[in-house]
Amino acid sequence: MTESYVIIGDGIAGSSAAETLREEAPDADITVITDEGEALYNRILIKEFAKGKLPEAPISIHDESWYDERDVELSLNTHVKNIDPDAHTIETHQGDVIDYDKLLVATGGTPTQLPVENSDAEGVHHFWTFQDARNIKESAESGDKAVIVGAGLLGIDLAAISGAQDIEAKYLMRGNAWWRYALSEEGAEIMHNAMRDIGVEPVFGSGVDHFETDDDGHVTAAVDPNGDRFECDWAGVAIGLNFNTEILQGTGVKQDDGVVVDQHMQSSVDDIYAAGDLTRFYDTILGEYGQNGSWGSAKEQGTIAAKNMVDPESAEFRWVSSYSITHFDFPFLSFGHPTIGDDEVEKKYSDTEYRRLALKDGKIVGGVLIGDLAPQSAYKRLMKEERVVGDQKDVLMQKKFDPDELAPAQEQ
Repeated sequence: MTESYVIIGDGIAGSSAAETLREEAPDADITVITDEGEALYNRILIKEFAKGKLPEAPISIHDESWYDERDVELSLNTHVKNIDPDAHTIETHQGDVIDYDKLLVATGGTPTQLPVENSDAEGVHHFWTFQDARNIKESAESGDKAVIVGAGLLGIDLAAISGAQDIEAKYLMRGNAWWRYALSEEGAEIMHNAMRDIGVEPVFGSGVDHFETDDDGHVTAAVDPNGDRFECDWAGVAIGLNFNTEILQGTGVKQDDGVVVDQHMQSSVDDIYAAGDLTRFYDTILGEYGQNGSWGSAKEQGTIAAKNMVDPESAEFRWVSSYSITHFDFPFLSFGHPTIGDDEVEKKYSDTEYRRLALKDGKIVGGVLIGDLAPQSAYKRLMKEERVVGDQKDVLMQKKFDPDELAPAQEQ
């Protein structure tokens, strides 16, 4: 009998899974279901579109013909209402029932809304979808002042959009530094200065107590917990994701701040797999469960899930993710899990060059590089090899780091 594979979600995880399934199972029935109104687009580039640097055309990755050419059935604007793991069926909001032999859930997440008054006001934007980028671009092109909330990797995209559109922006941060869980104040100050250079002012020990609106319900200001008021024509909020797991209710699929999957992307329920942002996956490098929302990680998870859907336990997810920022005059890259660990080592080389490594049990588990990205391959290799290097921090921080200068493992 012909195998039937159903994928819920058409982000990079779902799309890469569909492509791999067609390669691995040429005769299978493959269905991709998404609640979005457009096929796969490049989430990495939507910030460049919102900055006014790119037109819409390059953002799209697949049009509907891509699916037709691969004999993949694509259902846009379709919501899944129910999954029945016993019957191996799903039901859509239109009442259609679709059978599956193997199911992949790659539904990602929805931006978390600030739990404050008027957080849903007109002009308060989240930044996740292509449509979000369109809305932000429209606000940025018509306004003069903005407020940014969320001191992380998505929040800094909103800050960069403001700078590119000549918006006077206040970046409200609860702590004393941007991405304070991955950077020291010394490292973060490089990023703060870069923000100031483009007209974005970091405001520390701040946040949002409530938004003010005009009579039409449009945001006019953010008031922080200290009572300070920041006027704005629009606001950007990036404080995290709520994973889209509602469709798994009643299925028995184990969840723990995400869908729990093993190294094969298999969930706790037979024939149901998951990939992408919503997974809490077994990281074979860390030897424990972890999460990572990077584009490359999601793509690889989709590929690994598909291979295992065709041939169970044939492939393991073993990946060192990375995330780059190209908004400023210097490059920025994070890799692995830079916010965890029991030890660290860092060094600042100049006003625009810095690096920090997070260590656990003497092994590199993640890091951040600013200014000079050359050592990334070496650090990632050591991470994959699970080398104990915590006792050689001086070597790790050498400006021209050479992993061959580390003492061999057997001599440590």
